[in-house]
Amino acid sequence: MYSKVIVFEGIDGSGKSYHLNEASKYLKKKKIDHIKLREPGGSKNSEKLRNLLLSNKSNFEKKTDLLIYLSGRSENFYKIIKPNLKKKIILIDRFVDSTTAYQHYGFGINKNIINLLNKFVLGNFKADFTFLHLVKKKNIRKKIKSKKNRYDKFSKNFYLKVQNGFLRLSKKKKNYLKIYSEETKERNKQIIQKKINLLIKIK
Repeated sequence: MYSKVIVFEGIDGSGKSYHLNEASKYLKKKKIDHIKLREPGGSKNSEKLRNLLLSNKSNFEKKTDLLIYLSGRSENFYKIIKPNLKKKIILIDRFVDSTTAYQHYGFGINKNIINLLNKFVLGNFKADFTFLHLVKKKNIRKKIKSKKNRYDKFSKNFYLKVQNGFLRLSKKKKNYLKIYSEETKERNKQIIQKKINLLIKIK
């Protein structure tokens, strides 16, 4: 069995968090040691930053948002991810590509700045594999059922730009698998489990 860092990406309401939790249950059933994280959030300090970022009362400038996200990532990387590399499977709900998709393609922040900040925090570290969860255009707002945080209030056009950003990123990478939300949850669980089996050599 090989340790891997596996990321679950996608816009809000795409099913990524559900499938990460299902993957975690699957690994637990197989008695495979693993950690699951979310961004924003994860470590104790990062969870505090999450509450700031997502609060309906917050109105941070977009550049401030970016810097808070990267601060949380730094806390996670040095306190949780790095110490457990090659020891445990690490499942992450959102990572580097979410920052690019939301902050660059969604909000228009210069991509070079985002790449530079990620390089500053992570060095040469990259996730091993990404499951990209996609929503049909006509269903994008329907999938966001609540207004629990300020990102839930953004327009359908915003989320279209973000999802298109994810798709553009996926074209440049080999370690991506697209998961389509119009498929049944059970079918997608099977697809993800099969891929995880291959990634970490489960027989």
